Amino acid sequence: MSMKTPQSRNLFLSLLKGAKTQSQLTQTHAQIIIHGFQNDLSTVTKLAHRLSDFKATCYARALFFSIPKPDLFLFNVIIRSFSNNEMPKSSICFYTHLRKNTALTPDNFTYSFVLSAASACCDRSIGVLLHGHAIVSGYGSDLFVGAALVDLYFKFSWVKSARKVFDKMPEKDTVLWNSMISGLMKNYCFQDSISVFGDMIRNGGTWLDSTSVAAVLPAVAEVQELRLGMEIQCLGLKLGFHDHVYVLTGLVSFYSKCGEVERAELLFRDIVRPDLISCNAMISGYTCNGKTESSLRLFRQLLASAERVNSSTIVGLIPVFYPFGHLHLTNCIHNFCLKSGIVSNSSVLTALSTVYSRLNEMEAARKLFDESSEKSLASWNAMIAGYTQNGLTEEAISLFQEMQASKVAPNPVTVSSILSACAQLGAISLGKWVHELVKSRNFESNIYVSTALIDMYAKCGNIVEARDLFDLMPHKSEVTWNTMISGYGLHGHGLEALQLFSEMLHSGIRPSGVTFLSVLYACSHAGLVREGDEIFQSMIHDHGFKPLAEHYACMVDILGRAGQLEKALEFIKGLAVEPGPAVWGALLGACMIHKDTNLARVASEKLFELDPENVGYHVLLSNIYSAERDYVQAATVRQVVKKRKLAKAPGCTLIEVGGTPHVFTSGDQLHPQSTAIYAMLEKLNGKMREAGFQTETVTALHDVEEEEKELMMKVHSEKLAIAFGLISTEPGTEIRIIKNLRVCLDCHTATKFISKVTGRVIVVRDANRFHHFKDGVCSCGDYW
Repeated sequence: MSMKTPQSRNLFLSLLKGAKTQSQLTQTHAQIIIHGFQNDLSTVTKLAHRLSDFKATCYARALFFSIPKPDLFLFNVIIRSFSNNEMPKSSICFYTHLRKNTALTPDNFTYSFVLSAASACCDRSIGVLLHGHAIVSGYGSDLFVGAALVDLYFKFSWVKSARKVFDKMPEKDTVLWNSMISGLMKNYCFQDSISVFGDMIRNGGTWLDSTSVAAVLPAVAEVQELRLGMEIQCLGLKLGFHDHVYVLTGLVSFYSKCGEVERAELLFRDIVRPDLISCNAMISGYTCNGKTESSLRLFRQLLASAERVNSSTIVGLIPVFYPFGHLHLTNCIHNFCLKSGIVSNSSVLTALSTVYSRLNEMEAARKLFDESSEKSLASWNAMIAGYTQNGLTEEAISLFQEMQASKVAPNPVTVSSILSACAQLGAISLGKWVHELVKSRNFESNIYVSTALIDMYAKCGNIVEARDLFDLMPHKSEVTWNTMISGYGLHGHGLEALQLFSEMLHSGIRPSGVTFLSVLYACSHAGLVREGDEIFQSMIHDHGFKPLAEHYACMVDILGRAGQLEKALEFIKGLAVEPGPAVWGALLGACMIHKDTNLARVASEKLFELDPENVGYHVLLSNIYSAERDYVQAATVRQVVKKRKLAKAPGCTLIEVGGTPHVFTSGDQLHPQSTAIYAMLEKLNGKMREAGFQTETVTALHDVEEEEKELMMKVHSEKLAIAFGLISTEPGTEIRIIKNLRVCLDCHTATKFISKVTGRVIVVRDANRFHHFKDGVCSCGDYW
């Protein structure tokens, strides 16, 4: 046996460093044993490190336990090895072994490596405990430990905790700054990420690097700040980072997301040897800008060059942003994934599920989800969002509850989707529970979550809470402003909507077509004709927007609701584009309000021609004739509906009592408390008659007796829901109901009287807006 010499040790260290395969490491290990270096800590530590590179963790573990007295350096290598190879529990076990069974003391590297492992664990309390250990050991302000803690808290979406660690660091290096910028971006705190990048530039002691530029660009892309992104590009040029492949790749993604795909192409061509990541960015850029042929062409070039595509390539190719008309392409991509084995990848499954959901192919989306062996958070989110976007709110909520039972922690995307479902369904109790979840998870700083909360409270009837949350937000996106303006419109608060629109303009946020639609809608439901016309003219002449059919329809609605029907017709005739169903539908709705049968006939003829399958227009015209007591014409319209077998969506009303939703239909007698509900209705009817109430029967069927008409109107679904609310809640409790159709005149009048005789506040959300009834008066001023 050869003598142990420094030269021999150096030779083995060199052989270990140059090993290309695990087999070479095994052979070298045999020679290490033969030459008596099996207990030499520096040699064994190097071997353990290289075994980690080849994912030979079991081998590394056995090697570790062959050493009688491992030092801290070897412990750190093993802890890091298991952490890097996605075996966090083993990594933490070695840390525990170090603390309990040795006299060694963990150092800053130990804590950095074990915190990295803890960030991959489901049990978040482990990370918090390790943070405490690091502070007690005196490493709470160490840069390595600080960066690991920031990463840990961001992976748990504990943004406030990450920020607290960052702010308390006495000194900050480039890695820590970059961790903060990247972590905020990944947690959808885009403005905060950009703000930290700005702080980094202003910080005289720390210089940013190319990673800083690459980290902030996705955040800038998400907020569509084209000018800021161009400034960052200029900064990269000035500092010499512009030619770095990952910076150019980041710029390709940035310009693509901002709709500047031609600039993205130019930058892509500047990359001398585009790697797969760069090609993926360009494929995704083409796809998200609707340039499907270009993305397919680049994909084919990749395949022809024998470059092995990965899951990111496929995700970029899937037409998530422009799915309509691409079901066949999606099916082809799906088949390619099945053949290549990529279909099991979580990101691919999620992207495919998203496209199927957006194409309303919910069965295909759910099949993909159910067949997934390991459901990632993103796949849960995609499925919940798909149900929500397709109006399947009960399925969305049910899946969210299943996700909770599976111990999968939600993130801001999950919360935003489920809040949207609550908003659609009017599920205020669940919405409040989710709000508490938001607080416990420290998601309040997320702009998407805060905006979703505002939308939920506004659509569930609590506009005051919505405004309070809006005012608490330090940063507001255009969508946030639109949501609050739309909320005011929904509640008939037109003046407040106009005031908020003015504040939005002064804040520097550029309004969009949706903004103007929200403001016009608010003007329509508040009778603000002059203001609505001024907004419409400003949209065209001051802001350069070309009106869409929805904007024209809003203007017709504004004029029509105010009784200016002839002016509304003149407006339609003066349009430069052919008016569609939305425009004529708005006029027909106004004719119903003001009982103008002549104009109603003009509007309905156009609507029957443009949208012959829409039964709603036939029903509306029939009701207009009935209101004018022209029962022959009303019957004729109804006969057309019957002959063509057109089906009208049945009216139904939802009320939530004690967190449980109850749905009623007209004449419903299936509810367990049906007898008590009808008894309450009889009691209410007597009190209302004493107070002067008379049933509005003009739109009921004309060929039945007046007494029967009254009975038909009396059992509308909203009255049943209100009666149930009265017998199921304490006196003085506010009653909230949601109707899927526009509330009829009789129910509107009846609800005013019910609020008067019972002393209850009743909040009704119908298909158009909110009605707040109190002391016999409705907030809409009978203008809906």
